[in-house]
Amino acid sequence: KPRFAASALKPTHNLSGRWAVTFIRPNGTDRPAVAEFTQKGASVVGTVLTPSGDYRYLEGSIKDDSLLISVFDGSHSYLLVARIASNNNLADGIFYAGANGREGWKAVRNSTAELPDVGVTPQLKPGEERLDFQFRDLDRNMVGLSDERFQNKVVVIQLMGSWCPNCMDETRFLNNYYKANKKRGVEMIGLAYEYSTDYERSRRSLSKFRDQFNVEYPLLITPVWLNDTLRTEKTLPQITPIKVFPTTIFIGKDGKVKKIETGFVGPGTGIHHEKYKKEFEKFMEGLIRE
Repeated sequence: KPRFAASALKPTHNLSGRWAVTFIRPNGTDRPAVAEFTQKGASVVGTVLTPSGDYRYLEGSIKDDSLLISVFDGSHSYLLVARIASNNNLADGIFYAGANGREGWKAVRNSTAELPDVGVTPQLKPGEERLDFQFRDLDRNMVGLSDERFQNKVVVIQLMGSWCPNCMDETRFLNNYYKANKKRGVEMIGLAYEYSTDYERSRRSLSKFRDQFNVEYPLLITPVWLNDTLRTEKTLPQITPIKVFPTTIFIGKDGKVKKIETGFVGPGTGIHHEKYKKEFEKFMEGLIRE
């Protein structure tokens, strides 16, 4: 059946373009986002970008004076509805996240809208320059950043989980890049934060994840569960708290941390994803040439 009932009337508005979005949390505070919509007739597709990642592939329609658009990706179930106040304004919106999440939202058309830095990106603690860790991989071997394999290489550390849809998008991208550039002195490591401290349970989940995306770089299982409030201190004490998955850490050939990024701008974001790929490749090229 259709996801949403079609409107009997031809839409009088076209929502295609970029929008500056404001979500209103239950406590009344705002959180910024950017939406990208493409409309054909009454059908609308697009995504929402937030500082912690994008909402992937939204799909819906216009019915009378309302926008209805949703996504279910196996982990997240999102529904956004709003009144189309004009071609440039969406008002009285409600964002439903799963069975219990609910926020208000509104949007203004803005072709230059960008996400602000809201302070979710971890930083190196004062006096720290390097990471130091050693965890078991999916073959039960201990693997650490100090291993010979990673010496004098550019290393990308992916903080991820098999439960995380944005991590799936990032894994596909990173794995393709790794296969094309590993002979140039590039290595990658996935550090998994799972829903359990049971190694075998996490291993089963991550093995399916590895096989699904044909991951060629090592995936290591951290000994903490995802919601442990001390997950950062117990695994990467050199950085400030991890707030977003995925988070990506870039290590230079000298072993020092060069950059930390949060979230992933996935393929559902269109031109934003293409821009991210170009910036990623340019930054990596600089590290490889060092």
